[in-house]
Amino acid sequence: MGSFLTDALVVAVVLGIMIFIHELGHFMAAKAFGVRVLVFSLGFGKTLLHVKHGDTDYRISALPFGGYVKMAGDDPSEVREGDKAEFLSQPRWHRFIIVVMGPAMNVLLAVVLTTGLYHYHFQRPAYLDQAARVGDVEAGSPAAQANIQPEDLILRFGSQDNPKWEDVALKVMTTVNEAIPVELERNGAMVKTSITPIAKGPNREGYAGWEPVAPGILEEVEAGLPASKAGLKPGDEIVGVNGHRVFYYPNVAYAIQTGNGKPVTFEVFRAGKELQITVQPVYSELMGEKRWRVGFAFRPGMVVRQLPWGQAISLALNDSAHMSLVTFDVLGKILTRRMSARQLSGPIGIAQASGEAYRAGLPDLIYLVAFISLQLGIFNLLPIPVLDGGVILLLLVESLMRRDLSLEVKERFVQVGIVFLLLLAAFVMYNDLVKTFRPY
Repeated sequence: MGSFLTDALVVAVVLGIMIFIHELGHFMAAKAFGVRVLVFSLGFGKTLLHVKHGDTDYRISALPFGGYVKMAGDDPSEVREGDKAEFLSQPRWHRFIIVVMGPAMNVLLAVVLTTGLYHYHFQRPAYLDQAARVGDVEAGSPAAQANIQPEDLILRFGSQDNPKWEDVALKVMTTVNEAIPVELERNGAMVKTSITPIAKGPNREGYAGWEPVAPGILEEVEAGLPASKAGLKPGDEIVGVNGHRVFYYPNVAYAIQTGNGKPVTFEVFRAGKELQITVQPVYSELMGEKRWRVGFAFRPGMVVRQLPWGQAISLALNDSAHMSLVTFDVLGKILTRRMSARQLSGPIGIAQASGEAYRAGLPDLIYLVAFISLQLGIFNLLPIPVLDGGVILLLLVESLMRRDLSLEVKERFVQVGIVFLLLLAAFVMYNDLVKTFRPY
């Protein structure tokens, strides 16, 4: 219950910030063009709190999942006075800017947040920026079926030459049941194959069954436990277990647990020399769970630094543009049934992700807010009636026709949009419940 309340509170704050920024974009653009704004509301439904200042009634309403700016003369079914302060009396390019400023502010918020985050606390796994060399292959996985082996270097993945692990991971995640051509370097020879990721996990994302090279460098060795007694030290690199080479450090823990208490011989690289150290695990409790332990912890392999402002801005812009392209790619694959619609999340999924990010720390929460804000901006630009993208579509059509569409056409357009959004809301809620109670 405590976790649920935390998730609910965090998502209310997160969505509140994004909705405020979105509506602020509409509000500022309307004011700039002299349009009279009647209502600025965070949320829908019954008004909980409001303050009237000038022409505008500023409100907080009961249903927090949205908001709106009500402008004078923005309803084509109402009688207009022809006043320039009315929305529909404005030139079409004015109306376009007023509408597009909402999503634009969400995109801007994403860029600003990631820029600040990258400047003060840029953090990411080190392997993402490294050449895509395979460290582990799960038995029976798509990678194993493609005869991909540990230490293989990926020279070409799909259409991309010399990819980094970040490129490979993103391509796999957004590809399901489609073969991806792969060129590898193995022991100096070129190997050509293809891998077909399968859907896995609650979101049914693409899964290949391989892991990167992630060295097992010890960060901590607990005094009094077997590893310390056997002579292991911080800074040691575990390169093998029981005669098998290890390129992906989580496999070390797996070998200890599956050994069921048998002595484990580690091949250790220290000060330019390779040593063999045998350790007898003990069965003891760790974080409320009993397991076989030797008493060491690995260095997390994270790059943490502060980027100069220029580099932070450039990286934030690049990441936002890249993520936007990936979002459209995923949406296209969902619409063509090449990916599962379980990729979509609603309020429950957003609340769960927000709560997890909050518990992980401020950098994770800021990054999540930026990501969701970007997605909100993109979603609102889709040509769906009622959304900003639907209004933009009508403005473009009217500009091409050089006349306004009839009231009847606009009403039908809006009705279709309302029905679609209600069905979409029901679907994503169902999606969230399925992923919560049947994650696999």
